[in-house]
Amino acid sequence: MANNLERIPEEYRPISMWGYFGYEILFAIPVIGWICLIVFALTAENLNLRNYARSKFCVMIIYIVLFGLAWFFAVTMGVLDSLTSAVR
Repeated sequence: MANNLERIPEEYRPISMWGYFGYEILFAIPVIGWICLIVFALTAENLNLRNYARSKFCVMIIYIVLFGLAWFFAVTMGVLDSLTSAVR
């Protein structure tokens, strides 16, 4: 098995399970991890790592959009609630 991995070009070599685990922990660090995530998504030599970072980046964008919508609706409902209570 190791002999087969040596014949695969570096840019196509698979990431090990511990590699994914380590990258998951790295990307979860608030500022440093996000910077690493963006750098890996744009410049990683290994295509598997680049695609993994891009997928994590897409998930992060989805979370930010959902959080923004939840915040918007919470603020909107709070404003509407205060307006309706002032009218009563």
